[in-house]
Order: sequence, then structure tokens, then C-alpha cells
Amino acid sequence: MSGAGIDEMVRAAGVAANAGRWQEAERLWGEVHKLKPDHPQALYALGVHATQRRDFAAARGFLEGAVKAAPQDMLAWLTLSAVRREVGDATGELTAIDAALAVDPYFLPAMLAKAQALERRGDQRGATFYYSAAVKFALPEARWPPELRPQLLRAKEIAARHAEAFDARLLEASAVARAGLSPAQAERWREAASIMAGRTKPYTSQCNQLQVPRLPAIPFYETAQFPWVAAIEAKTDVIRNELLNALANRKDGFKPYVAYKPGMPVNQWKELNHSDRWAAFQLWRGGEPVAENLALCPETAKALAEVNMAEIAGLCPNAMFSSLAPHTHIPPHTGETNARIVAHLPLIVPDNCVYRVGFEQRRWEVGKVLIFDDTIEHEARNDSDELRVVLIFDIWNPHLAPAEYEVVRSMMQTARSFGAAT
Repeated sequence: MSGAGIDEMVRAAGVAANAGRWQEAERLWGEVHKLKPDHPQALYALGVHATQRRDFAAARGFLEGAVKAAPQDMLAWLTLSAVRREVGDATGELTAIDAALAVDPYFLPAMLAKAQALERRGDQRGATFYYSAAVKFALPEARWPPELRPQLLRAKEIAARHAEAFDARLLEASAVARAGLSPAQAERWREAASIMAGRTKPYTSQCNQLQVPRLPAIPFYETAQFPWVAAIEAKTDVIRNELLNALANRKDGFKPYVAYKPGMPVNQWKELNHSDRWAAFQLWRGGEPVAENLALCPETAKALAEVNMAEIAGLCPNAMFSSLAPHTHIPPHTGETNARIVAHLPLIVPDNCVYRVGFEQRRWEVGKVLIFDDTIEHEARNDSDELRVVLIFDIWNPHLAPAEYEVVRSMMQTARSFGAAT
């Protein structure tokens, strides 16, 4: 029979299989095999049919012929590995899986198959390596193939248990050495262990606008390096009283912090867009004073005047009373530029409120300033039944020289006039 005739039989076998006419499909593949014994597609299909009948001896013969005829066919190698497992050939099973991975080391079904094969052999360390690799290189979970989802969920669980145990072992081994470190240094090495164990990723500065290179990405700064902190902390009570007055008499001054226009992509802000669950009483906004709000809070205005607030035209300073409603979550996000960092003066803080910047979690304490780099991924939670309010304001990144401030201003101004920033 001519090549065209074989091609027609191959097409007909495929049509029969897609229609669920398995016997007809197998008969047609058998005819193709008789006419062309090394036809890889026929050999593979006949191997699959034999596997479905649990005729593993026949299946093995067909599939070994298929991979010989088409050694780059990863699916044929993987099917052969399953058949070899069924006949008790554990070594042959791994050989076939390795052949598939030799074609593509990132072939997800083969990675999972190797993990399972190693686990059956009692090689938990090797199995965990491949389970972890499968999770690492798989698509995002929402896009996992349905047929692989159960295996990937199990792989994710095993990888997480391993990472947790590895993290604990690293911390145990370094406990004595870390005991002599400052809190900030100790936290750095806790994060290093978590990253090494694979529990968390490295958190770097990610700016939505101006990224100043070669600045360190420090989640929380030591407040002792900022000379104005003690003075503003000492004014906590008077600032808090002005906040309470605003809440009582100018509640309408608290506007939703997230306020995207219709048609704009809101991404993670969908739940909070135009919601007063996260609201701000603006004192400075985008570099401009909000006169009527500042007039209501003269002591707060005086306190802010003593702070080295960042001044970047169109961007900052920003200063506000930021209110977070009960049971509200501000999702992970990053800020505009690492040329400035952000300070919080907590004023109303119920229990069950937490703030995360990168790896580190902190709890606000009334009157205790927190200073952090908001271009590192951060999020906030108020899991209490009460309102949480902090005074937020921008300051210059202390790793910039004052001579660099004007460079920042000129670049941001140019970006706005050029249309590169919004």
C-alpha cells in the first residue's frame, strides 16, 4: 500500500478513537503496523490499547518499539515507564522516565512520575527534590491541567512539609550564632533560612515609577537612625486627639484610599476600590497640602513640619490618617519609588492587627513609629472588631545623599511631562 493509503488509515484510526470506537481504532492501527512495522504512531497506539486491556507483555513490546522508532516521544517513554512498573521492572521504569526527562527536563508529567517512582523505592530525599521541582516549574495553580491537579496538590503539600522541616533545621543549627545578633540582624538570618529552605522568595524593591538602583531593600528601618522620631512619638496623644476630632466632626473627610476610574484595571484592588473600608483623611496629597484638613489638625501639621518629608513634585509628600475597617485586608502591593520610604505613627490599634513587609511581620503599637520601604511587597490586616488608624507620611530614603533629591525631582517631573508616569 502507498504512503497515502497508510496516511488515510492513520486518519481513520484517529477518527474512530475520538468517537470511542476502540475496537475499530485498534484494528486499523494493527493494519498500519502490518504494512509498516516501525510506524511509531501505530506502535504507540497499539501499546496503549494493550495497556487498557492489561496485556502488559504485549504493551511493553509495542511501546519499546515506539520509543526505538521515535526516541524523542516523551509520552511514549512515559507510557512505557508505567507498563514496566506494572510488570515489576522498577529499574526499567526509572530508565524510561529518565529518557523522557532527557528530551525535556521540565516535562511536568515525567517530573511527577519520577518523584512517585523514587518515593516507592524509599528514596524520600530524591522524591522530594522532584516534587518540589514540579511545583516550582508548573504553571500558576489556577492554570494547572485538571488531569495533573491531584498529583500537583500532593507535590505541593510534600514540598511545603520539606521546606518547613528544612527551615526549622537551619534555624536550630544557627541558633547559637544568631543569639548574639541585634534583632534586625537576627531577622535577616531567619529570612535567609526561609529562602534557602524554599518557604519564601527573596523580596526585592519593585517600584511602580522611579527605581533608584543600588539602594538596599530594607523592610523595616531602625528608628534610632532618624532624629525626628522621638519628637513625633512624644506628640502621639495630641495627634491622636486631633484624629478623634476628625473622626467625630469631619467623618466625610475620610475618603476611599483606592479610587480607580471606571474602565481602569483594578487588579488586586477590586474589593477595596471606592470602599471606605480603607479610607484616608489627607493632610498632604501628591505633594500638595490639603489646607482644610491641615487647619483642623494644627499640632499634627507642626509635628510633620519637623520631619524630613520627601518632596517630589506630583508624588509626595503624602501624609494622612489611614483608617482600616474591622475585618479588612489590604492585599499585597508595592509602592511608587524607593527614593522615599514610608513612616507609620500608630494611633488606634486594636488587637489582631498585623503588618507585613516582605518576610517580616510587625504589630503596630500606639505611639511607636514604624519606618519601612513600601516598594517591597507589603500588606496589612485588621482582623479585629474595631477601627485601626495610623498616621502615614513619606520621608526621603536615608541612603540617598541630599544632593540626589533634586535629581529625583527632575526625573519625576520630566517623566510626567513626557507621559511616562501617571
